[in-house]
Amino acid sequence: MATSNSVSGIAGAPQPAMDYAHQLISSRRVEGTSVYDGDEHKLGTIHSMMIDKRSGQVAYALLSFGGVLGVGSHIYPIPWQALTYDVDLDGYRVGMNRDQLKNAPRLSLDETERPIDREHAEEVRSYYGTMPWWGL
Repeated sequence: MATSNSVSGIAGAPQPAMDYAHQLISSRRVEGTSVYDGDEHKLGTIHSMMIDKRSGQVAYALLSFGGVLGVGSHIYPIPWQALTYDVDLDGYRVGMNRDQLKNAPRLSLDETERPIDREHAEEVRSYYGTMPWWGL
């Protein structure tokens, strides 16, 4: 049985419920999962994830955003640590709105099977204010 617990964070802001029943999830279940902004507006879905083949660490998720039925959509690499799973939404939250996402570094659909180079990875990391996935 899954349990969830909503807690208040800094300045009493509500935090998403946490799923304590499972520590792991299949990548197949992550792909297609919805991503929401802080106001619970759907931004898009997880297209795929890029995983370090040596450490097994998820470097970033590729968010599909915009378009209709996948046509005309854009792909945005989002550092994995910038996403928080929300049990109540059955999806991930990211601390940005639609306009901020539109200005984020993006990829074309045909670039999604190749990892981004270090320069682009640094641009993404800097935009989201996260630590580099490869460490310091």
